[in-house]
Amino acid sequence: MSRSKALQYYIIVRVLLAPLMLLTVTTVVFLLLRATPGDPVDAIIGGRAPESAKEELRAKLGLNLPIWLQYLNYMGKLLQLDLGTSIGSRGQSVWEIIGQYFPATVELAVCSMAIALIVGIGIGVISASRPGSYLDIGGRLFGIITYSLPMFWAGMILQLIFAVQLGWFPLGTRFPTTTPAPHGITGLYTVDSLLTGNLNQFFTALYYLALPSITLGLLLSGIFERIVRVNLKQTMKADYVEAARARGIPERKILFSHALKNALIPVITVMGLTFASLLGGAILTEVTFSWPGLANKLYDAINARDYPLIQGVLVFFAAIVVVASIVIDIINAYIDPRIKY
Repeated sequence: MSRSKALQYYIIVRVLLAPLMLLTVTTVVFLLLRATPGDPVDAIIGGRAPESAKEELRAKLGLNLPIWLQYLNYMGKLLQLDLGTSIGSRGQSVWEIIGQYFPATVELAVCSMAIALIVGIGIGVISASRPGSYLDIGGRLFGIITYSLPMFWAGMILQLIFAVQLGWFPLGTRFPTTTPAPHGITGLYTVDSLLTGNLNQFFTALYYLALPSITLGLLLSGIFERIVRVNLKQTMKADYVEAARARGIPERKILFSHALKNALIPVITVMGLTFASLLGGAILTEVTFSWPGLANKLYDAINARDYPLIQGVLVFFAAIVVVASIVIDIINAYIDPRIKY
């Protein structure tokens, strides 16, 4: 079987398996929510409400039905792409909530990923190009520290220093309440402000986005630093690199024109899956910084026992991860001819 046909067969299999993966995630989430202690009715109207009022609300929400029937009803709606209606958000559909809060998560994820790639790849290249030096040791320490630091702890420390003590950055919001937010074209404040030609809104949006994205980007950069440093060191020992040195090609050109291209191939895989995971649940970051994104909304829904919203958001996040993994595999197969399926 030729490589192109093998790749086509692999893609078809992955696409066919994607609904099965989503079904598994949906089923597990559905069962875990019903198995955990707590009653969403108590979260809505309080534990001291009359039992008759509780039973009436359970019947209205369909929570008085057997588990298997609740599951079939939910799956029937899901097959119609109906994620349901949130219990605690004044009758908003889950799709409306996703559309309202997801752009903030996307904006945070994109900026954080850009910072992580720039810092991580830069430090990884510097460290790998000078093996055994103080720069190499410093790069390794940077990778270990940023990779191991807890997000919630680093976020709180940086907020205390740069927002509370120094007052350089704002806290707890995405845009100042005293200033009109950018017109909602895409929901991304930085993009919308540019589309409307309002540079003041653009720089204000960046200012409020800076601290959470820098924090998350620095912590993620350790992953890319370690991958780039290890792969670049191995690549610099390859035969084609030695042959390039023998031809008298400058070391700098060898590093950037020959070795770095191959060393960055694993970064693409990690970058895609990391970005998908950021879109699918940077809960600690958003909760720590009170960032009004979808992950923060999911955290509130978990506390409120909002079954439809929890299920809908997790299925939405799972779909993002599944699609991203398939796209990354296809990209890797095209850029790296050594990959076989």
